[in-house]
Amino acid sequence: MTHSRARQSLAAFLGSIAAIGLVSSASLAAAPAIPAPNQALLREVTRTLSSDAYEGRGPGSAVEQKTLDTIIARFKAAGLKPGNNGRWLQDVPTVTLAAHNFTPLTISGGSGAPLSFAHGTDFVAGSYRVVPHTEIKDSDLVFVGYGINAPELGWNDYAGLDMKGKTAVILVNDPDYAQESEDGLFKGRRMTYYGRWTYKFEEAARQGATAAIIVHDTFPAAYGWNVVESSWSGEQHFVATPNDGADQTVANGWVQKGVAEQIFKAAGQDFAALVKAAGQKGFKPVPLGLKASVGFDSSIARATSHNVIGIQPGKVAPNEYVLYTGHWDHLGHCKPDAKGDGICNGAVDNATGVAVLAALADMNRRAGPARRSQVFLAVTLEESGLLGSEYYARNPVFPLNKTVGGVNMDALAPVGPARDVEVTGGDKSELTAILHRVEKQLGLYESPEDHSERGHYYRSDHFSLAKRGVPMFAVGRGTDLVKGGKAAGQAASEDYTEHRYHQPSDEYSASWDFSGIAQETGLYYRLGRALSDGKAWPNWHAGDEFRAIRDKSLSAGK
Repeated sequence: MTHSRARQSLAAFLGSIAAIGLVSSASLAAAPAIPAPNQALLREVTRTLSSDAYEGRGPGSAVEQKTLDTIIARFKAAGLKPGNNGRWLQDVPTVTLAAHNFTPLTISGGSGAPLSFAHGTDFVAGSYRVVPHTEIKDSDLVFVGYGINAPELGWNDYAGLDMKGKTAVILVNDPDYAQESEDGLFKGRRMTYYGRWTYKFEEAARQGATAAIIVHDTFPAAYGWNVVESSWSGEQHFVATPNDGADQTVANGWVQKGVAEQIFKAAGQDFAALVKAAGQKGFKPVPLGLKASVGFDSSIARATSHNVIGIQPGKVAPNEYVLYTGHWDHLGHCKPDAKGDGICNGAVDNATGVAVLAALADMNRRAGPARRSQVFLAVTLEESGLLGSEYYARNPVFPLNKTVGGVNMDALAPVGPARDVEVTGGDKSELTAILHRVEKQLGLYESPEDHSERGHYYRSDHFSLAKRGVPMFAVGRGTDLVKGGKAAGQAASEDYTEHRYHQPSDEYSASWDFSGIAQETGLYYRLGRALSDGKAWPNWHAGDEFRAIRDKSLSAGK
C-alpha cells in the first residue's frame, strides 16, 4: 500500500518501515533477502480492473473476456505458464435457479388443525436439484438436533436413523456456541464447519433425507431473519453437476424460531427442552409425529464462466503443488447510488487480491523457481457462493493429494502497514507453525479473530480446498496500524464495511496508500515460499473437522 521502487529487496522495504517501528533490527538481520513487492504493479492492476471500463467484472457479462485477458497478460508478464494442460482458462459451468409460486408450508398430523406458514414471512425454501417443479408431500418430520455427524468427536445426531422420505429439522450453529471461551468439543464460541448451514444441508443429503429445515435464531445465526429472507429470494447460483443435483435433498429451507415452536407444540414437544437436550453428547433424534408438505416452481438458466490458472513449475518436485488463490469477479452492474452510479467496481473486493496474485507471480519470477510448483488461481463466481473455487476443488487440474497447501487473498485494505496479523479460523493446522516463524521474522504479533462465532473461515475461496483436505492459509493484516494504532485500523474497517462494501463506492482512488498491501503481499510470499521450498506436508490438527479427509487423501496418493 505505498509507492516504492519495483525491484528493491524486501530487506530494504522492511528497513523503510522499521524506521517507523514496524520491525526490529534483529528481525531484519534474520530475514533473508527476497524480492520486494512491486507497488507500482499492485496499484496499476487494482486501478485497471476496477475501472468503469470493466463494468464491475460480472461473470458471464460482456466484459468477462476483457477481464480474463488482462489477468492472463499479467500472468504471462510474470513468466507463468498456462496451468490447465496448456490452457490458461478452466471452464466453470453453472446453473441458476429462481424459485417462485410457493405453496404454504403445511404441517399436519398433530392433535389440532393443520398448521400453515407463509413463504417469506415464516419460511424460505429452495432446491439444489435442477428441476422445474419441486414437491414435498407428507414427509415425516424428525428433530435431529444440530444435524452433526462428526466421527472424530464421537458425535452423531443421526445415529440409528433412516432418513429416507423424512425431513430433518435442524438447529443453527453447533452445540457449544453460547460459551464465552473457545473451550469445548466444538471450540465453544468459535464456529466450526459443523455450525455452518451449508454443512447441515450437505449432511442431510448424505443421510438420505428428503428435505432439511434449519430453525433460525438470531444470536447463534449471527444475523436476523431479514438476511435469511433476502438471501433466499431471487436467483441462486450453483456449480453444474453431471446429475443436476439428483444426489441432494429434494428441498432445503429455514423457518423462524417462532414457527418451530408452534410445530413442536403441535407435536406435543417442549422446544426449549429439546434444544437443551440436543447440546449434550449422546442426543438421539426425535420423530415429531408430524408431516410436512410444500411446493414451488423454479426457473432454470445455464452459463459458463472461467477460472484463470497459471503455473511456475518447480525445479525439484514439479509434481507437488502450492496454490495462491484470489477471486476476480465482483457484482457488475448493481443498484445505482444517489449519484446515479450503477457499477459496483469492486476495487478492494477483489481487484486488490488479483493485483496481489500478479505481484506474487512477479516476485517468484525474480526469485526463480521454487522446489515445488506454484499455481496461481484467479477464480470466478466467489460473490455467487465460492463457485469458481468450488468447481476447481471438485475438478482439480492438479491432484489434491499432491497439493501441499495454499494461500488465499481477498479484499486487502488500502491503508498503511500494521503491527499485527489476524488469523481467520484460529489454529486449525500445522500451517500455524509456519505462520509463527514468518511473524517472528517480520516482527509482527498475532491478534485474535474478530467475531470468531461467525465462521468467516468457511466463507471465502480457501474453504473450497480446505473442506477437501488441503490446508489453506486465511490470514492478513490486523487493525493495529503503525500510524494510528487499533483506533485507526478499526475505523478504516468500519468505514469500508458501512460505506463501500458491495456498493458502487468501492472504487479505486489515486490517494490510496499501498504500503500496507505491499506488507501483506510480502507476508503471503513468505508463507507460500515456505511451502514451495519445503519438503513437509502440513496436515490439520488431530480432531479438526478436515483431518480425516486429508489423511484419506494423502494415503490414496502413496
